Amino acid sequence: MGLLENRINEELNQRKETNTYNNIKVLEGPQGAYVKINNQDFLNMCSNNYLGFASNKEVIAGGQDYMAKYGAGSGAVRSIAGSQQCHIDFENALAKFKGVESVIVVQSGFQANTALIPTIITADDAIISDELNHASIIDGVRLTKAKKYVYKHNDMEDLKAQIEKAKSEVTGIVLIITDGVFSMDGDIAPLDKIVALKEQYDDVYLAVDDAHGEGVFGDHGKGLVNHFNLEGRVDFEIGTLSKAFGIAGGFIGGKKEIIDFLKQKARPFLFSTGLDSAMCGSGLTVLKKMEASDTQVSKLWENAKYLQSVLKDKGFDTWKTVSPITPVIVGDEGKASLLTKALFEKNILVSPIMFPTVAKGLARIRLMPSALHTKEDLDKAVNTIYECAKELEII
Repeated sequence: MGLLENRINEELNQRKETNTYNNIKVLEGPQGAYVKINNQDFLNMCSNNYLGFASNKEVIAGGQDYMAKYGAGSGAVRSIAGSQQCHIDFENALAKFKGVESVIVVQSGFQANTALIPTIITADDAIISDELNHASIIDGVRLTKAKKYVYKHNDMEDLKAQIEKAKSEVTGIVLIITDGVFSMDGDIAPLDKIVALKEQYDDVYLAVDDAHGEGVFGDHGKGLVNHFNLEGRVDFEIGTLSKAFGIAGGFIGGKKEIIDFLKQKARPFLFSTGLDSAMCGSGLTVLKKMEASDTQVSKLWENAKYLQSVLKDKGFDTWKTVSPITPVIVGDEGKASLLTKALFEKNILVSPIMFPTVAKGLARIRLMPSALHTKEDLDKAVNTIYECAKELEII
């Protein structure tokens, strides 16, 4: 074997020896409160399918209808083969739902960040990023030649200091970028304070990646910007369709000229085939259902608050969460992995989150309640976690 194979095998063996190797499960059916693995039903506590739309019959039917009308795929990039009407309809509906002038849809939430950030930023500019931002933001920032700054997580004094520093060192614009909801801890960005701060300066802009806020926060799930009543004051809203929407894709919302510019220059848009018609049809169905009723959003929050309350009663640390994302701090990485495996043996599916995704000593399992779960499901999850945690001397 060569150097590359030796290096890879060494790391794989190390992960197996330290109980940090991730055996990715194969699901034999749709995402739901339960999933089927090895022909057995598992209580699903690790999906981002917040509102249950991934397996919703109306959402599936909406996708099937659009696939029958527009075909299975787009055929080529939209800038060459043209946008299908379903793309335009979906983008217009998303813009209306989000309260922005215009929207561009891309193939994933990850691509939304790598489409926006390098396209609007030049070498004369500065980017100021929260230290706990998602990997897609980090990679989007890396693709630029801008001067880069990082501010302490949700620390407004440090953000102000970084803005002052950036303004003194660059001649172009300053872009602040932050997650809306932080996916590992479940806390949220203080957007009201960030907006108030950025509005004190000329040529300072704000981008918010609201991947875990779409369908969760705000009126009828319109997101964190709506939650803070900041429509029109956040320059770029970045969203994903793969979580609360239950499908796939991502989008960027903002002023019409910005979106037009992205359709001319953003590389993920120009060099990747357009979103398939089924995602557009399902997405339009989701939007109609969300606008018609907030039942699923209310049920999600009811379940999240109940789950977190019961966990705390059992003595677990749910860290900083103020969202449905529910971390259960374990500490040791090996024990977090062993807890995950023990729960799997009892037909509970959870996610272990370890270094480098989170800091050393803060390994955890991350529970993700949905609108589909019953209180009996959540009780079953907590009681089983408690039993396994006691056996592993975690609690």
